[in-house]
Amino acid sequence: MDPHVTQLLDSVRSGDDSALHELVEAVQGELRRRASRHLAGERRDHTLQPTALVNEAYLKLIDQRNRDWGDRGHFLSVASLAMRRVLLEHARAKRADKRGGGVERVTLFEVESALEDDPETLLALDDLLDAFAKVDPKNARIVELRWFGGLTIPEIASIEGVSPRTVDRGWRLAQAWLKDRLDPSLR
Repeated sequence: MDPHVTQLLDSVRSGDDSALHELVEAVQGELRRRASRHLAGERRDHTLQPTALVNEAYLKLIDQRNRDWGDRGHFLSVASLAMRRVLLEHARAKRADKRGGGVERVTLFEVESALEDDPETLLALDDLLDAFAKVDPKNARIVELRWFGGLTIPEIASIEGVSPRTVDRGWRLAQAWLKDRLDPSLR
């Protein structure tokens, strides 16, 4: 681990707001790569560019009350989730501008393959994850970190303080729950 990043994380935890800005600058390259991955899954005419997505996520990070990020990986996953929220807000705004209608049911395959063309799919997944979080918050977090944070099972295990096997079980359980609700014909 980069000792400078560790020191910045410690400063952020102790309430130093300027350290957050330095932390974002220190990991800017990784944040831009994650933003690019998020945007690769969006529609082609998306108005945000990676730098703008990082900047908007930074504004969300500033507003967070709990800044107890354990390590670089944990911070990057929280930043990635902030990017997800930014993209969801943009998708909601686009939907409101276009249709104002409800969210349609989609299959799990559609969720995995069509996010780039359809903000409705992203919104449907977000609504379903909200419902899942009410039933199983720990495993909903695994889904968020895996799908939207782009983290591996070992990275999630480290952040959550559990074994990779526990994360894998939670991931498989969450997939089954989501698949059951996304594609009613599979019940």
